[in-house]
Amino acid sequence: MATVLITAEAQRQYHGLPKVIRTRIEKLLARLQRWPDVSGAKPLRGDLAGRYRMRSGDYRLQFQVVGDVVTVEKVGHRDGFYGG
Repeated sequence: MATVLITAEAQRQYHGLPKVIRTRIEKLLARLQRWPDVSGAKPLRGDLAGRYRMRSGDYRLQFQVVGDVVTVEKVGHRDGFYGG
């Protein structure tokens, strides 16, 4: 079972989302505790190589894994999500 940490920036982004979306993101976070037995995690490429993303509808969760620690770095809508 993995430890899931959320950066301060990702927490701020999470709290800015509508309540229904926050509930969906919470489900993704719960799934991440079972890393690496998680379906739907996609490795990112290019400048984001070494990181992963999961999605729920139009919303994304970007995270990095080191050992058994999963660190969520970004939460938000797909529009502009990967643009820095």
